[in-house]
Amino acid sequence: MKKLLKWIFGVLVIVIVCGITYVRLAMGMSLPEGVAGIEADALASKMMVKVNEQAWNDTRFLTWSFAERNTYIWDRSRSLIHISFDNAEVVLHSQDLSGWAIEHGEVVSDSEYERLQEKAWSNFCNDSFWLIAPLKVMDDGVQRKLVDSDKGSALLVTYPSGGVTPGDSYLWFINEDGLPYAYRMWVDIIPVPGLEVSWEDWTELHTGVLVAQKHMLGPLNISITDLKSGSTLEEIGLSKDPFVQ
Repeated sequence: MKKLLKWIFGVLVIVIVCGITYVRLAMGMSLPEGVAGIEADALASKMMVKVNEQAWNDTRFLTWSFAERNTYIWDRSRSLIHISFDNAEVVLHSQDLSGWAIEHGEVVSDSEYERLQEKAWSNFCNDSFWLIAPLKVMDDGVQRKLVDSDKGSALLVTYPSGGVTPGDSYLWFINEDGLPYAYRMWVDIIPVPGLEVSWEDWTELHTGVLVAQKHMLGPLNISITDLKSGSTLEEIGLSKDPFVQ
């Protein structure tokens, strides 16, 4: 028993020391300088070609769970999103955020919907980014710069507007074939700048789009689970329209 306790204590010490070291290293990372232009755009395009961005337009229905916490059903054709979190279900239109909600099994009032809609939309903006971020590096208004990093040429992407945390920046590390394997983050919701997260366990949607299902932040796995895509609701395992009240 004493040996077991010593072993457990030793493991905890190692984890704590590694965690402190990781955070300290990250805290020293300021947002890098880069050069905008043709080379940055070429690297962004290379990544988008690798994940098959062109097939994204043909991807209608998606469902997934984020970090074993929030669950989504997305009809991209109708711009409708069904979000399940805590004890609530929210259906909203991504263009104007109108919709309806159920909490604890009861349809909520308009004022309560506004409260739930704000949280649901914030969750969706964050959680969907972890699914499709490589597809968004060429969005309108996005700033791209080529950075000479400690891992070679990297792509710095900044979102001046949009979402719920405008101004966030991500430094993408990309393999020779164009597939990204990690990025570092400078985002408002995380107080430590430059944290590095992996992009791995890539899978192919029914249209051919590649998405990563595993993101390691140190020892923490930010996972995408129960991922399905299809051209019909039946193809993602649903027999009824979840967007109808």
